[in-house]
Amino acid sequence: MNHSGMPSRSLGSTGLLVSPLGLGLAALGRPAYINLGRSEDFGHQRSVADLQRRCHDMLNAAYAAGIRYVDAARSYGMAEAFLGTWLSDRNLPDDAITIGSKWGYSYVGAWRLDASVHEVKDLSVDTLRRQIAESRALLGNRLHLYQIHSATVESGVLDDVAVLRELHHLRSGGLVIGLTVSGPKQAEVIRQALRTTIDGRNPFQVVQATWNLLEGSAGAALADAKAAGWGVIIKEALANGRLTDRGEGEHLTELKGEAVARGTTVDALALAAALSQPWADVVLSGAVTAEQLNSNVKSIGLAREAADWPAIAEPTAEYWARRSALAWQ
Repeated sequence: MNHSGMPSRSLGSTGLLVSPLGLGLAALGRPAYINLGRSEDFGHQRSVADLQRRCHDMLNAAYAAGIRYVDAARSYGMAEAFLGTWLSDRNLPDDAITIGSKWGYSYVGAWRLDASVHEVKDLSVDTLRRQIAESRALLGNRLHLYQIHSATVESGVLDDVAVLRELHHLRSGGLVIGLTVSGPKQAEVIRQALRTTIDGRNPFQVVQATWNLLEGSAGAALADAKAAGWGVIIKEALANGRLTDRGEGEHLTELKGEAVARGTTVDALALAAALSQPWADVVLSGAVTAEQLNSNVKSIGLAREAADWPAIAEPTAEYWARRSALAWQ
């Protein structure tokens, strides 16, 4: 347990120490993102300097709260750069915080809110080699976990021998290797990854997936990954803001009632549901304000209550169709 009182645990069998709640930088490293209420949180203060200051403030608040896992990606605008300058400013020991990042998407939004395209996906071995060099240039040996960003059935990345061999090489060099999954076929991709080998070895040690009260279809596959010794990280536990007071729809009625009955907030309850899953090592908070983070941290105590959670799941295809329709704002 770290000095803040938040428990520490191993990320699967990787040996990396993490906290049950992590901080994701997807919404902190670039001016536009798909989370609800972004205009309310950021207003017009979205210059590079504004975002770096906000990102540093959130990293300071997260560290003070006991959060010891931070999630970044090459496509999160300047998230890795902001994280790197924060680490330099704080002069923390190399093992003070565990950092994961991802390759496969490039940020192409040119820091514009109205960009027609914000990120481009390319899961080729050339992209892997270029982006691992870029990530290491910004994070150095503080980069502990490197993940394929959104491996899908359609991408074919798990059948790409050149990519798998390069990942095997990186793992042999001491880097923990993982993959993130997204979309209605998450479970299928996780199980394919569990079966994947290159030169007689599975390169993967960690999986990061979407799981929340609206979309739990990956749960059984994540339990299989955990049983295989993999670390399991949960993203989008708040469904990009749909499982907060900003969300709209019938699903919120029961959730709000449950939150009131427990004397807590909708977001804390939704995060607690994810944290209480026996296979979850880390659940990511996407907080961008101190108030959001403080509310999110309340989920740690709630998760220990191990109660039944509201049954509000949507059909998987419907959930992902709604997510695809979210606008960058």
